[in-house]
Amino acid sequence: MSKKTTTTVAAKDLALKCREVADAKKAENIVIMDISEVSTIADYFVIASATSTPHLKAVADEIRDRVKAQTGVGANAVEGAVNAEWTVLDYFDVIVHVMREDVRERFDLEGLWGDAPRIDG
Repeated sequence: MSKKTTTTVAAKDLALKCREVADAKKAENIVIMDISEVSTIADYFVIASATSTPHLKAVADEIRDRVKAQTGVGANAVEGAVNAEWTVLDYFDVIVHVMREDVRERFDLEGLWGDAPRIDG
């Protein structure tokens, strides 16, 4: 169930689109977690790794631009500086985390949200 839907795009479809775009931009280890039953902040997390800071910026920019162009849905907020190790795109029901691999290992979002099931398709 979507908590904050502001568009006609279903949250799961938006999460899948974010994963598709990240994959096309060569992000690694992309995971979608359904956090709807364990949190009220969103319905889905999309977590992806980037190989470098420039790659991270390219992945985050591509998600922001292509998702908007293809679905009409823009990110409510984007957090992460130009030289960021972690960028967050907030689509209300879907929160996308693009991180350098070392940062992802350090913060271990998958471990913190371990009760949330992963979405395959």
